[in-house]
Amino acid sequence: MLIAGVVGVGYWGPNIIRNLVANKKFTVKYCSDLKSQRMDHITSLYPTVKTTKDYKEIINDPKIDVVAICTPVFSHFEIAVAALKAGKHILIEKPMTSTTAQAEELINLAEQKNLTILVDHTFLFTGAVQKIKELVDSGDIGDIYYFDSVRVNLGLFQHDVNVVWDLAPHDISIMDHIIGRSAESIAATGSDHVGNGLEDVAYVTVFYPDNIIAHIHVNWLSPVKIRQTQISGTRKMIVWDDNSPSEKIKIYDKGIEVVQTTDQIYNTLIQYRTGDMYCPKIPQTEALAVELDHFAACLESGTKPISDGYSGLRVVQILESSEKSIKNRGKEIRL
Repeated sequence: MLIAGVVGVGYWGPNIIRNLVANKKFTVKYCSDLKSQRMDHITSLYPTVKTTKDYKEIINDPKIDVVAICTPVFSHFEIAVAALKAGKHILIEKPMTSTTAQAEELINLAEQKNLTILVDHTFLFTGAVQKIKELVDSGDIGDIYYFDSVRVNLGLFQHDVNVVWDLAPHDISIMDHIIGRSAESIAATGSDHVGNGLEDVAYVTVFYPDNIIAHIHVNWLSPVKIRQTQISGTRKMIVWDDNSPSEKIKIYDKGIEVVQTTDQIYNTLIQYRTGDMYCPKIPQTEALAVELDHFAACLESGTKPISDGYSGLRVVQILESSEKSIKNRGKEIRL
């Protein structure tokens, strides 16, 4: 049995606690928050969970094996360093840290201590993303041409991060997982329409080896809520609509074939291929439940999680580079 403590029970922390309590491999001993009413809510639901306003009480408890960090991103590094130095495995909310340097330091510290970092890139554990990854890895889609994602709505404006840091970690982590290669460079543009210095609309383009291109559009000012991703390959194409209640993934047997004529070697012809469309069945298990099962299995076997510290690092690198590019009117940033 893994004994866990949760730091931060505002928005996401209660979901973590609910799934930890439901998982037979974990027991939740402690939770911490600066607001008493949040902790009172947790104890009303789970009377055996102790509460404290000082997260260090959790970290200093020798019986705690795992610390889940569900606080604002600016506080992640300090709490994670303290937890790792105390010999605790950590589950850390996305994005992992505020800077690439901080992420690298956490990875080095965890490796020195032989501890595990799992970054809470929850979408990687959804049935939809697992199915897409399966299709890509099997070769059914062929070689990837592009990854295109839209995540927009008339959303909650954040006071400490721009729309890229708020919304894009989901899509960046999915993109990183699906493509499975290191990005080469980033170019991003965005605008601040409120006047607080934080972009509320942004477009991020990521360049990969072998001419693979990825594009992410995030927006707090959209009149409609869209959560859609398209992945095009040399053999088939995928459309994932996360808002769809039933047919979340559609696979199209469509594409192009490039043919060079023998009599005119420099004359390139594009032929279009149109076939069937089908919708695979997607498991409906809650992603957090799958993620925590995976975390427990990794801790038991000593293997690295799918969303380990390096996964978190790559996401932070792209976020940091995107922000730098936006401030320089779309300048390409090499990674």
